[in-house]
Amino acid sequence: MAATNINRVVLTGNLTRDPELRATGSGLAVCSLRVATNTRRKDGASGEWVDQANYFSVTVFGKQGENAHQYLSKGRGVAIDGRLSWREYQDKEGNKREAVEIIADNVQFLGGGGGDDGGGFSPRNTDVPVSTSDFSPAPVGGASAPADDDIPF
Repeated sequence: MAATNINRVVLTGNLTRDPELRATGSGLAVCSLRVATNTRRKDGASGEWVDQANYFSVTVFGKQGENAHQYLSKGRGVAIDGRLSWREYQDKEGNKREAVEIIADNVQFLGGGGGDDGGGFSPRNTDVPVSTSDFSPAPVGGASAPADDDIPF
C-alpha cells in the first residue's frame, strides 16, 4: 500500500496589509494576503511568556479571493485553511529565488471589521496560557457530580 501524504495548514491571525487583487491571463481572480500570527514562548532567562510574531503569505483564488479583497482590510482577523506551496523563480537580476506560501482552500472572516471593535485575533485566544494559574489543580473529593436537574439543557 502506498503512503498517504498530508499537506494541511490551519492558522488564525491578522492581516498585516490590505489584500491585493490581480487576475491570471484567463481572468481567474488571485488575491494575496499577508497574515501575522503570534506564538507564545517562555523566555528561558526571565521565565516570562513572550510573543513571537510569524508572517505568512497567503494566496486565495476565484470568487473567494474576490470576496477577501472586497471585505477584508489591514488588521482584520482571519482563519485560513489550506496547504503549503513551495516554488522557485528567477528575480529581475536572474538570481534563483524560493518562496513558500499558503494556498487557501477556505478563508473565514473573524470578528467585526478590525480596529477597536474586537474584530482582530488576540494572542490571548491562543492555546498557551497567559499565566500558569490556569494549571492549578482541580479540587479532589468533597465535590459531587451535578445532578441531571442541574444541567441547563
